[in-house]
Amino acid sequence: MPAFLSKHSSILIIDDDINLIRMLSEILKDFGRILFANSGEMGLEVARQQKPSLILLDVAMTPMDGYEVCRRLRDDEVTRNIAIIFVTANTGMDSEIACLDAGAVDFICKPLNPLVVQARVRTHLRLIHDSASLELLAQRDALTGLYNRGYFDKAIDVEFKRLQRHQLPLGIALVDIDHFKNYNDTYGHIAGDIALRAVAEALQLATKRPGELVARYGGEEFVVLLPQVDASVLAQYGQLICDAVRALQIPHQASSCAAHITISVGLSIEIPHAESSPKDCIERADRALYHAKESGRNRYHIFSDS
Repeated sequence: MPAFLSKHSSILIIDDDINLIRMLSEILKDFGRILFANSGEMGLEVARQQKPSLILLDVAMTPMDGYEVCRRLRDDEVTRNIAIIFVTANTGMDSEIACLDAGAVDFICKPLNPLVVQARVRTHLRLIHDSASLELLAQRDALTGLYNRGYFDKAIDVEFKRLQRHQLPLGIALVDIDHFKNYNDTYGHIAGDIALRAVAEALQLATKRPGELVARYGGEEFVVLLPQVDASVLAQYGQLICDAVRALQIPHQASSCAAHITISVGLSIEIPHAESSPKDCIERADRALYHAKESGRNRYHIFSDS
């Protein structure tokens, strides 16, 4: 079975005709999880809660017709990107144009032809799957597989606002591989890439709490988002990742602070407020990282105003 036809796909059928719901459910039973709603209001609620891969939406419903349901789906931030296929008995050109103008990606005509229904749904599930795969690739660093800086910048902005609303702390860790230029000069860039991947994996394995996120920030630098931590947990995390990288025991004869690859870590923590920004959080972690390097590297330091 193709990857886009799986239990991870879900199709929501919105129609006030229960017989049509049964018919479509039978036709599409092998295409993923089938959801249904027999009114526009119910369909909007199910779409918000379940976030289906695809919606099959009847045009001629009462009291809320398919065009109005489609408009509301498109106006809702939660559901606006869900693909919608209209199901309609009107095969005229004006109707087809109206369906597409309303925001649908396609339409299926009644009476239903099972092979046509399957072909159109299959096509759009494939497009949805391919689009999601491309989006995932765009979020990842090609070398390490971690999230990239662009994704991190968006993630910290969202998390900063969320924690500001709830007045909860946000921790940041900036991680730099010590003397990495010397490592590349000594062992070569292929070995450097292998070392980067190993450090990235060690950071990822050490970062396990819900909401935590590791990203490659650029070159030999990584950044970690640490929501809802206190100073004690932050210090434990700094020690944990330093130990995890030391435990790799990757030889580094060109390092002045150890015989193997080590990292320096800058940590910051604050409760976001109206006068601060995600950039301020990063800058504090960066100042802490500078202090860790000035103190001899191969260690972590937590930012303090003093």
